[in-house]
Amino acid sequence: MRHLKRTAKLGRTSEHRNAMLANLVCSLIKHKRVTTTLAKAKAARSVAEKLVTLGKSGTIHDRRLAVARLHQEDAAKTLFKEIAPAFKERNGGYTRIIRMNQRNGDAAQRAILEWVDFTPAAPAPTEAAPAAEAKPEEKKS
Repeated sequence: MRHLKRTAKLGRTSEHRNAMLANLVCSLIKHKRVTTTLAKAKAARSVAEKLVTLGKSGTIHDRRLAVARLHQEDAAKTLFKEIAPAFKERNGGYTRIIRMNQRNGDAAQRAILEWVDFTPAAPAPTEAAPAAEAKPEEKKS
């Protein structure tokens, strides 16, 4: 009996499952939205939310834990610089799962996994644009 066994095995070994979930979360971090099966989305949701919680504290130890889990340093940088600061005021529930139609072929339930209310922080305006406007116009002869 599988009482109190919470992990969704997804038909894979533990190493394959962890690598697949890490890749899925990296894609979510990079593209802000992924389309996958419902079971994979539910499994990846907990991984993504735990990583955002790590990103909110932002210590060097948490960065190392995130890189160890994701295996991609660029995704971890994006997590700590863009995504976690956007959710600073939110206490959990960083992702949403939207159900879609069934996939042709095997009738697997598809779903979209995306960030909730994610708006990237506006970049600071550069000084190059006002300097171009202040340039005097040349007279045409």
